Amino acid sequence: MRQRHALLISLALGTLNGCATRGAPSFALFGAFFPAWMFCAALGVLASIGARALFVFSGLADVLPFQLFVCTAIGVCAGLLVWVLWFGHGP
Repeated sequence: MRQRHALLISLALGTLNGCATRGAPSFALFGAFFPAWMFCAALGVLASIGARALFVFSGLADVLPFQLFVCTAIGVCAGLLVWVLWFGHGP
């Protein structure tokens, strides 16, 4: 019984090693630290809005099925691309 508890505690503690000692990626904006992931998410939202506007302007919105999913995927890809290229936290 005691070994089982020790194993469970060690497994639980092993999952808590996700935080690095160097700190979270952030930058100063208007005198406050702004998390980098929020910046990338905002750029992803802007990219999806831009993609939707481009689809409507080009007439592709009339023939493209699942536009919400396509624009969301473009926004996610843009946000992740900014994260990897700018902050270098990719695989």
